[in-house]
Amino acid sequence: MPHDASRPLLEVKRLSSGYGSVPVLCEVDLAVRPAEIVALVGSNGAGKSTLLKAISGLLPATTGSIILDGTEIAGCKPDKIVNLGLLQVAEGRRLFREQSVAHNLDLGFYGAGLDRQAERRRLDEVLTMFPMLAEKRRALAGALSGGQQQMLAIAQALMRAPRLIMLDEPSLGLAPIVVDQVFDLLTRLRDSGCAVLLVEQLVERAMEIAGHAYVLQDGRIVASGSAAELHNSAAITRAYMAGRGPGGSRS
Repeated sequence: MPHDASRPLLEVKRLSSGYGSVPVLCEVDLAVRPAEIVALVGSNGAGKSTLLKAISGLLPATTGSIILDGTEIAGCKPDKIVNLGLLQVAEGRRLFREQSVAHNLDLGFYGAGLDRQAERRRLDEVLTMFPMLAEKRRALAGALSGGQQQMLAIAQALMRAPRLIMLDEPSLGLAPIVVDQVFDLLTRLRDSGCAVLLVEQLVERAMEIAGHAYVLQDGRIVASGSAAELHNSAAITRAYMAGRGPGGSRS
């Protein structure tokens, strides 16, 4: 069934979550529309990664709702959420480093239930987007540069043709020229119709490509609006200054 353009593709409502008895997120509201890049910014420890994990089903929701294209996914297992078209690329480029690039890409199909012909078509589409990976299909993932590994991690997620992809610090540890390549890729994904929820410490760069943005501070959304409105706003300054002081262990 096609998506109803009158509603967000992803809608998070009053979501609270954490680790065991340790609360991290408190009544978070957030929305992502189709073919939109949404930036989620805040200092280290604000709860950004925790929010992505809760949306992905890796952490339970204490209270609240997570709706993906009209389907409630709070409480769903991660594999069901993936099958509904939402994928996360975690921080740290988590790949099978002793396996080839080709094998890592094939693992992106795990559980998809596609026939070989459909898999080949999708692989050709993804390799067209990542010609560097096409050249290095036989290379071990662990032998790639940091930027190449980041591209492989994103490409692996794209093998499932997601409707929404969430990325946690994709620029971390990358050279500036590679950061440019990553951000260019994200805009191309948006232009192709894939929605993007982006957690990124390079706030200036994130705001340049995002249409909407949310500022997370101490597990709460303290500001939201168009990226242009929030760019260089006092809310962002306060959120990052607050993160420099003593605080908890949110992530």
